[in-house]
Amino acid sequence: MSENKHQHGKMDIKDQEETFKRFISFGLYLFYASIAAIIFLAIFNS
Repeated sequence: MSENKHQHGKMDIKDQEETFKRFISFGLYLFYASIAAIIFLAIFNS
């Protein structure tokens, strides 16, 4: 068995936090772009 025991809360999660932050930012970008497209289509009756 492994000599190293898992210690809760000791893992470095900076990369995971950065990835999650970028994922959320991209989702918000898509959301705002979709809303802008819907408003554009509504204004110009397309």
